[in-house]
Amino acid sequence: MNEHRARKRFGQHFLHDPLVIDRILTLIDARPCEHLVEIGPGRGALTDALLAAAGALDAVEIDRDLAAALRERHRDQPQFRLHERDALQMDWSALARERGGPLRLVGNLPYNISTPLLFALLAHAGALHDAHFMLQREVVDRIVAAPGSEAYGRLGVMLAPFVSAERVLDVGPGAFQPPPRVQSAVVRMALRTDVPAWARTPLYGQVVAAAFNQRRKQLRNALATLLDVEGIRAAGIDPTARAETLAPEQFGALAQRAADMVH
Repeated sequence: MNEHRARKRFGQHFLHDPLVIDRILTLIDARPCEHLVEIGPGRGALTDALLAAAGALDAVEIDRDLAAALRERHRDQPQFRLHERDALQMDWSALARERGGPLRLVGNLPYNISTPLLFALLAHAGALHDAHFMLQREVVDRIVAAPGSEAYGRLGVMLAPFVSAERVLDVGPGAFQPPPRVQSAVVRMALRTDVPAWARTPLYGQVVAAAFNQRRKQLRNALATLLDVEGIRAAGIDPTARAETLAPEQFGALAQRAADMVH
């Protein structure tokens, strides 16, 4: 499996540094009977250890050559279950029902699908326990950013009500083959059991997207198609404020107000 050449179209950078691998496995701390899913196992740097620790493992791999090698390598291990498909097309809720409990996700995610996948996972938040993802460090910074910081934006605001996120490990390019041109980091995201009602408002995502699509504009301009000045004020927000200064719950108040106006 080590001879497989990385494919650009899949954004492949294979983890090979044994010290980094050991650190990640320690952070995940997989236990027997947990429902582990590895997204993009690649050459299998983490796979054997995860399978041994949990006793069973689902793996999602889109590259048919890597999938074939993984299938051959684990042909005598029925507790290894391979899904040869795009992770963006997975029904995580159905898999959790099949396995009998919430999933623990692990993955060295290709940078080109990381943000779309994180957004896709929000629809299945109730089926997940936690996730440990290797991502571009810039993306991790955006996930954990606080209001008012430069990295604060749509991604962090959308995830904040659903997950408690923490950057747990920085990883340099040399840990991968081939080395990427960017720094990487591992983020731990624990799914919240107390997701606030305002985050489930149908217009929450719309309000957040509109606000950050024109983040340099005041809210009264950025949200003009969703709320007028009085509507923004009624949500307890200054209409001249800008998106990066608002906490997630304030976006929730705006979304609730916008939803009320629709009805």
